[in-house]
Amino acid sequence: MTDQTFQLAAIVLYFAGMLAIGWFAFRQTKDLDDYMLAGRGLKPATAALSAGASDMSGWLLMGLPGAIYVSGLVEAWIAIGLTFGAWLNWKFVAPRLRSYTHVSNNSITIPSFFENRLKDTSRLLRVVSGVIILVFFTFYVSSGMVAGGVFFENSFGSTFLAGMLIVAGVTLLYTLFGGFLGATLTDVAQGLLMLAALIVVPVVALGATGGIGATIDSIREVNPDLLSFTAGGSVLGVISAAAWGLGYVGQPHILVRFMALRSPQDAKAGRRIGIGWMILTALGAVATALIGIAYFQQNPDVTLDNPETVFLLLSQILFHPFVAGLVLAAVLAAIMSTVSSQLIVCSSALVEDLYKIVGKKDATPKQLVMLGRLGVLLVALVAGLIALNRDATILELVGFAWAGFGAAFGPVVLLSLYWKRLSTWGALAGMITGAVVVFIWGNSPLSDTMYEIVPGFAASLLSAVAVSLATHKPSAEIEAEFDAAVEQARQDYTEPESEPVVV
Repeated sequence: MTDQTFQLAAIVLYFAGMLAIGWFAFRQTKDLDDYMLAGRGLKPATAALSAGASDMSGWLLMGLPGAIYVSGLVEAWIAIGLTFGAWLNWKFVAPRLRSYTHVSNNSITIPSFFENRLKDTSRLLRVVSGVIILVFFTFYVSSGMVAGGVFFENSFGSTFLAGMLIVAGVTLLYTLFGGFLGATLTDVAQGLLMLAALIVVPVVALGATGGIGATIDSIREVNPDLLSFTAGGSVLGVISAAAWGLGYVGQPHILVRFMALRSPQDAKAGRRIGIGWMILTALGAVATALIGIAYFQQNPDVTLDNPETVFLLLSQILFHPFVAGLVLAAVLAAIMSTVSSQLIVCSSALVEDLYKIVGKKDATPKQLVMLGRLGVLLVALVAGLIALNRDATILELVGFAWAGFGAAFGPVVLLSLYWKRLSTWGALAGMITGAVVVFIWGNSPLSDTMYEIVPGFAASLLSAVAVSLATHKPSAEIEAEFDAAVEQARQDYTEPESEPVVV
């Protein structure tokens, strides 16, 4: 058997496992609540691994190592900012969001939570937030398809289009039928596979480069600045990289995992598991890039054409073809776990937040689930068309979508959970301002000086607060729900550390 045959056998085995999990989830899915939120029955470990895997995507194994390979540790501020942001998200958003979405008319999507939380009868909040989800997630899904095309192109010599279609096709199958549960269970398997690969590859590669001392010496021969957290970067550049952490609180595909927990109390264990997984995988990705610099410096006869494939090439060089295939499957796991989660959120936006407003009011659960599956297919087709344009890198596509959600939804989510005086018009102003600033800033030369999430988040927060102060009208119902949600979160989620003061 050829090396490529062994690798393909491992990839086929991985695909078969994902489809089997999707089929199992399909058998458990009875109605729209099951399809979109798995009946709010996720255990903390499941939610944590699912949130991590759906968050990191191909960026973790391709985008981040590629950026560090080119620019050095100055790019690691992205991982540092993300880890800190994820911890804050689990600590302060997860328990209260789980409590509040249940108290507020059992909201199963972020747009429906905004509407129910603020008692918006105009439906504008739900429509606007649903449209924002569709726009930015289409770019996000597109980044995953680009990563899939690059993966097969570099690993097996296929065309970019063929690779993209294979990844998109398998992901679509288990997502279409398995829904949220299918995406979540495959995320768990994929998260464990990613963790194993990001530990094994740098450890084996370190042996190939002669250990820590020899590796550091080789990196310094290439460029000593690669080992600096500040060299080659400006103050604004470091702030921009660390500011990725701001985006966590606004990511619907992560927030929905919090909403699906069994209880607010599960957020405590989920935080510990999720952040532990995140630290290990981020360190593995950084180490892979740095060791890759040393390896290719020591082996000049081996060329790396695309820095974003350093993880792929090292695994193919260092392992038996079948083991290398399993490591390559971890890259697919990172890509597909994120794409599937995002497709489900897009589907929920189309059906729960848009179709239910303008469509048939008496649609049966079976019809709604079918519409959800059609929504998954539609978003995947549009994202695939965008992915055919390969001008943008994976990191650029992910960064734009991440900033869009972080700025549009992040401040509104925080204010919804911790500020009684947020108004419908304030939430609308915040969402629209954040999305518009990110869209304009991110597509202008200004994006070269500062990551668009920073001005977008600030503008969104200021506009939401200012407009809310001008338009807030006291509501006994809203205040009663707010107090009930806070009390439920406090009863179920008690730790010695203090919570932020409720205004």
